[in-house]
Amino acid sequence: MNLFETVTEMGHEQVLFCNGKDPEIKAIIAIHDTSLGPAMGATRLLPYPNEEAALKDALRLSRGMTYKAACAGIPVGGGKAVIIANPENKTQDLFKAYGRFVERLNGRFITGQDVNLTPNDVRAISRETRYVVGVEERSGGPAPVTAWGVFLGLKAAVKFRLQTQDLKGLKVAVQGLGNVGSNLCRHLHEHGSQLFVTDISKEKTQELKRLYGATIVEPDEIYSLDVDVLSPCALGGIINSETIPQIKASVIAGAANNQLGLEQIHGPMLSAKEILYAPDYVINAGGLINVYNEMIGYDEDRAFQQVHNIYDTLLEIFDRAKKQDITTNDASKQLADDRINRARHIKAMAVV
Repeated sequence: MNLFETVTEMGHEQVLFCNGKDPEIKAIIAIHDTSLGPAMGATRLLPYPNEEAALKDALRLSRGMTYKAACAGIPVGGGKAVIIANPENKTQDLFKAYGRFVERLNGRFITGQDVNLTPNDVRAISRETRYVVGVEERSGGPAPVTAWGVFLGLKAAVKFRLQTQDLKGLKVAVQGLGNVGSNLCRHLHEHGSQLFVTDISKEKTQELKRLYGATIVEPDEIYSLDVDVLSPCALGGIINSETIPQIKASVIAGAANNQLGLEQIHGPMLSAKEILYAPDYVINAGGLINVYNEMIGYDEDRAFQQVHNIYDTLLEIFDRAKKQDITTNDASKQLADDRINRARHIKAMAVV
């Protein structure tokens, strides 16, 4: 990887490599764009196969956060952090050391909880920095709000592609039954949808079968099901050259980040198959909206109104993509860039 060329191409303002020996820590903080406000993005901890994989993850996720905030109308920029470690080896000292790195950025980057971090881990980070959200989980955590936003986004996609607002009898395949995926299944069940589920945890799939009468399928079968909607709610990169030919669903609408393996290749492949894709950073913005509202003083009515905007924003994106004959991913980036450029223009005028 040509580091500076990659960072420049993706538009990042700053990438920090955090290294420490006591305790040993390797972390990457990627700040993509701060035109709308300080960079906000959660921290994930994974045993990446190598440092290049960790960097690629941080770069893609931070760029997605910029677009997510812009499309959600939240006045923050995009950032993301990854800690390279095995979850079994994480310690409170590790998170405190990481918190000191975040504090040195003086509010340029604000972080929170992502993969393999718990509320207790976030509290350890907060002992060393003010720039962390989700410490108290005053709203009950981001997962229920994220799931509600995904449900609304799925409804928008179904309305646009299938020309119906009635979810009764709709066949939905949900991949990944974590906190977001399971909450999404609850909403879909309450609206009469037929669920097909898969997860690496047999306990989770059995629970969804018991609660909602979901049909359990093997992980490699989820793509080829004859369903209306495929909802990826696990890790990213699963919409790719291998899986797209298998997909029979008319709509892809799920919570996972970075669902497209390669945006320039797999976005057009979906369009060619007339599969409507709800851009992940638009549909899953509920978590960001939630923690932003916790940061400024939680108001449930305001937060849920902002989440409800996901429905209208996606309809606008779908309509723009259709009229311009572009992918929904490109249409969402256009919308985000329009809002970011307006913010830059206002800042420039203020300086003058």
